[in-house]
Amino acid sequence: MFDIIENIDVNDLEWKNKIFLTFDIDWASDEVLEYTLDIIEKNNLKATVFVTHDTVLLDRMKSNKNIELGIHPNFNPLVNGDFRYGKNLKEVLEYYLNFVPNAKSVRSHDLKQKTELLKLFSEYGLTYDCNIYLPHNSGIINKPFKHFDNKLLRVPHFWEDDIHCLYEDSWIIDDYLKYDGIKVFDFHPIHIFLNTENLNRYENSREWHREHALLQEHKNVNHIGVEGFLYDIIRRVNEHSNNR
Repeated sequence: MFDIIENIDVNDLEWKNKIFLTFDIDWASDEVLEYTLDIIEKNNLKATVFVTHDTVLLDRMKSNKNIELGIHPNFNPLVNGDFRYGKNLKEVLEYYLNFVPNAKSVRSHDLKQKTELLKLFSEYGLTYDCNIYLPHNSGIINKPFKHFDNKLLRVPHFWEDDIHCLYEDSWIIDDYLKYDGIKVFDFHPIHIFLNTENLNRYENSREWHREHALLQEHKNVNHIGVEGFLYDIIRRVNEHSNNR
C-alpha cells in the first residue's frame, strides 16, 4: 500500500504496512519529469514529489490528489557565496516555497541540514523533514520521530537511487520490502528515465540532459536499473493487494 509523507502519524504504527515513494525532481527537464509523472499516474500511485523549480507540470501535479508536493531547496550556492536563490537561509527557503506555498514536507538538496535550518522549517510551517538517510543495511530500524522542538516530524529514508547505483547494491526487491522499519524510497526522475544501473551511465549522459532526443540514446534498455526497480516495487505491492 502506497502513501504520502504528510499522512505519517508518529503515534500510529500503520506506517509499517505502507510504502512511501518520494521523488526529488532535481531540475529535471519537462520531458524527463513527465516520464516519471506518467508512471505515477498510469499506476495510480500515491507519491511525494520534492520540487526544485517552476515548471508547466506543476499544475498537473497539483491537480492530482495522490501527489503531495514538498520542496527540495538547494542551499549549496549560498554556502559557496552564490546568492542566486537568496542572500540567507530565509530567502532561499522563501524562494522554493514560492513554487509550493502550502508545502508540509521538505528534503534539502544533498540533504543539507543544521539546527538553525530545522528551526526555520518549523517557523515556515513545514512539519515533515526528510533529510536523514539511513541505509537498509545499516542495522538501524528506521522510524519517524519528533524533533526536539516537538513540532517537526523527522522521516528517514532507507533507499536512494543515486547512492544505490554508486555502490551497486542488490536490485532484489524482496531484500527491501521485508525491512521492518519505515520504507521510504528516494527516486530522481533522471535516473528513472535513464534506468540508471550505475553512475557511469548518468555521468556519461550529463551533457545531454536537456537534449531529450539525444538523451534517449543513453537509456539502459535492460530491466535491471532504477526504472526497473520502481516497477518491481509496484508489481510486488499489487501482488500483495490482490492476495489479501
